[in-house]
Amino acid sequence: MPEPLLCVDNLTIAFDGSTVVESLSLELHAGETLAIVGESGSGKSVSALGLMNLLPGNAKVSGERRLNGTRLNTLGNAEWNGLRGNTVGVVFQEPMTSLNPLHRVGKQIGESLRLHQGLRGKAARARAKNLLEQVKLPRAEELLDAWPHQLSGGQRQRVMIAMAIANNPSLLIADEPTTALDVTVQQEILALLKELRDQHGMGLLLISHDLNLVRRHADRVCVMFQGKIQESGPVEQVFEQPQSDYTQRLLAAEPEGRPSPVAERPPLLTVKQLSVSFKRPKPGLFKRQPPAFEAVKATDLTVAPGETLGIVGESGSGKTTLASAIMRMVTSQGDITLGDAPLSKLTGNDLRRQRHRLQMVFQDPYGALSPRMPVFDIVSEGLRFHYPHLSATEVTERVHQTLREVGLPESCAARYPHEFSGGQRQRIAVARAIILEPELLVLDEPTSALDRTVQKQLVTLLRDLQARRQLSYLFISHDLAVVRAMAHRIMVLKDGEVVEQGPCLDVLASPQHSYTQSLIAAAYLKDFAG
Repeated sequence: MPEPLLCVDNLTIAFDGSTVVESLSLELHAGETLAIVGESGSGKSVSALGLMNLLPGNAKVSGERRLNGTRLNTLGNAEWNGLRGNTVGVVFQEPMTSLNPLHRVGKQIGESLRLHQGLRGKAARARAKNLLEQVKLPRAEELLDAWPHQLSGGQRQRVMIAMAIANNPSLLIADEPTTALDVTVQQEILALLKELRDQHGMGLLLISHDLNLVRRHADRVCVMFQGKIQESGPVEQVFEQPQSDYTQRLLAAEPEGRPSPVAERPPLLTVKQLSVSFKRPKPGLFKRQPPAFEAVKATDLTVAPGETLGIVGESGSGKTTLASAIMRMVTSQGDITLGDAPLSKLTGNDLRRQRHRLQMVFQDPYGALSPRMPVFDIVSEGLRFHYPHLSATEVTERVHQTLREVGLPESCAARYPHEFSGGQRQRIAVARAIILEPELLVLDEPTSALDRTVQKQLVTLLRDLQARRQLSYLFISHDLAVVRAMAHRIMVLKDGEVVEQGPCLDVLASPQHSYTQSLIAAAYLKDFAG
């Protein structure tokens, strides 16, 4: 065997005396993909940051690290700056926070080219365009002048990959590169990384909690738990014959079960011919206004009391826009009726009085909660608005009762969001919604940023709440395993149009539309009918 590209021996990382990674050892060869998997908090990302000397000053890092035979422990700050972005490329988990919102895409790619290759002006722009073409982004010349917020999640992630490979690195570290992306884009991103790895002969260190993707795209895998490697080896060997108890639990943590059946009753929510369109920016002073962009096209749907309607589709298919229109958060055309209330016709105070009947849990548990408010204020804020007659004691009792109902202790009320894990934050968001005793809960990708074990816990919680409270759910997700465990019926959206709908298991077991078939194939789950 040739000398490893990356060799790590007994890497240990501690913060203020508390060890978070202990005696991590691994090897990665050129042209190989090594995956590190494990739950949130297992030490995956911290290990990668420790490898690249990107941890804060209070971190103590020990152990041997070698890259292409160079001892990384001996490098000074200037040498590290020359190494990162040059010999080593990094693709971070959340491209929207990794990209500078104040600079256009071309300038951000050009910065790395200027620092490491001295390219400027037209030469830098030409190289940046070539990189965007390498990562298979259409309209590369146009995208160079785009702002990050104008790109989809998949496009932003491709821009991050373009920046990471700009200087032909020997090692590419991809930290959760597919989190919150839909299944087809996930497959495209991982296939792209594999293609680039083979083209450039790189070593790829892939950090992920998505075991299906790891199974398909990695050569070897290391399983981490509480800062330690529990098991490592070829992917097929570890996944088919796991030796450690933790690996076995992790592989068994896929959401399972089905929601309780619902009786036939008149619908709680009725949506008829709902359409949403957005004006496109005018290209110039004397140019004609382009036609509006139709994000949702003449959509009908119903949700019965106690029923879950799953809405699936790729990014940009109109899922979140449809939910926002039903919540009356964006302007729309069509009829929206909740029980006996014609929501589409209500405005002002009349609409606000109906808000407690339908609530929304957003995708990002980090951004959805105010960092400046304790949990008590976050959960009770809507309660104080909709039920002003409640005394302080009654508000406190309701907050504590609701926290217990979502599986959190009363002591959480005095703490702030940053003190909680992603799964706990999502439970807080659910508590904030259900404390108002809504009839309909809109759940927009509530599990996308969570690892498998936490996903399973949240799915169980949501099903229990539905059974106890007879809640109706509008459940938006790109994760078909979660949808299967949650939904009674499924609606498949593509380009703002419904292409297929029906009972959940029927659609997943026998999809009729080619688009639905492609979504199911990309999800890589063996038995949708079970």
